[in-house]
Amino acid sequence: MPPFRSYVLVSRDQIARNYRNVVSVVGPDVEVASVVKADAYGHGALEVSRVLVAQGAKWLAVSSVDEGAGLRREGIHETRILVMGGFLPYESDAVVEHDLTPVVHSLDQIRQVDRLAVASGKAIRYHLKIDSGMGRLGTRASAGEILATLAETRKAQLEGLMTHFASATDYTSTQTSDQLTYFHAIGGELQRAGVKALWHTSSTNAIGYGRTEGWHTMVRAGHALYGYVSPARGDAPAQLLDVKPALTWKAKLLAVKDLPEGALVGYGGTFRTPRPMRIGILGAGYADGIFHRLSNRGKVIADGKLTAILGTISMDLTTIDLSHTTALGPGDEVTLLGSEGDARLDAQQIARTAGTISYNILCSISARVRRVYV
Repeated sequence: MPPFRSYVLVSRDQIARNYRNVVSVVGPDVEVASVVKADAYGHGALEVSRVLVAQGAKWLAVSSVDEGAGLRREGIHETRILVMGGFLPYESDAVVEHDLTPVVHSLDQIRQVDRLAVASGKAIRYHLKIDSGMGRLGTRASAGEILATLAETRKAQLEGLMTHFASATDYTSTQTSDQLTYFHAIGGELQRAGVKALWHTSSTNAIGYGRTEGWHTMVRAGHALYGYVSPARGDAPAQLLDVKPALTWKAKLLAVKDLPEGALVGYGGTFRTPRPMRIGILGAGYADGIFHRLSNRGKVIADGKLTAILGTISMDLTTIDLSHTTALGPGDEVTLLGSEGDARLDAQQIARTAGTISYNILCSISARVRRVYV
């Protein structure tokens, strides 16, 4: 039992199995870029990257230059690192120093990369993001405008063309098909004009349900590496990916005590005991990543059974119902995310109760929750 009030156990083997499953599903002709942004969705970017490198990963993807540079400084040199959020002018030197591959989102950014390539004397490779209907990052320029810009920027090298799906698991909408049509039209014109580039679109969800028309020559796998595929809406094909969560979250009990009927629990007295109850106070709260919205709504697993969160979740403490057991005392552990026997709580279940998404649950587990790798 690790000596921490709250910690997560991250399975290296499960990360590796999930990666191999993605590679197997897309096949040998499609490259996989493993997304390790946001500290690998809360799992720890450095250790996850080491696992992926050992599995033969050729590409990692991060959000920022800072994330990419951090991996390089820690010894991740065997793979390409794609910086999906691009770079700002003050980050230019770090892009060159750490051999990062920026994604650019406008014609002006193509020119910026080209100036950087000239100044550094290096033929910097970059990927151009097309806003095919997400309405977020990416250029909406025509193929003709892109070609004109490429003609005037000869030093930097366009290596990849990418886009991002907004509704990959929603089979009640035509948005993904519409995005693909737009992306293929732009890419087709560039290809006919002699532009050779990797094509890649996101995401885990496009892989998970077999949207093969969106795989092209590279896919970006994020959530699947950590064991999740978002639920589909509408008449979706069968899920292809067979991945399992790699993270279990534990917290220790600081105190266990009995309360009489009618006692108030927590800030604001939002819970009143309907009968005599045994309660436990956990050494973790919203500062650790337990969503405040789970107050009086969420559950944890204690002594192998799902049990309720009582009252308002505090910054450092969470109160739970232990009326079903006398087996637990101070120092014993409760499962916040994971399984005990037949009881199970995964990030998607927690997200539904909290009114959010599973990505949010995982990425919100704070830095003071220690990461333990097994």
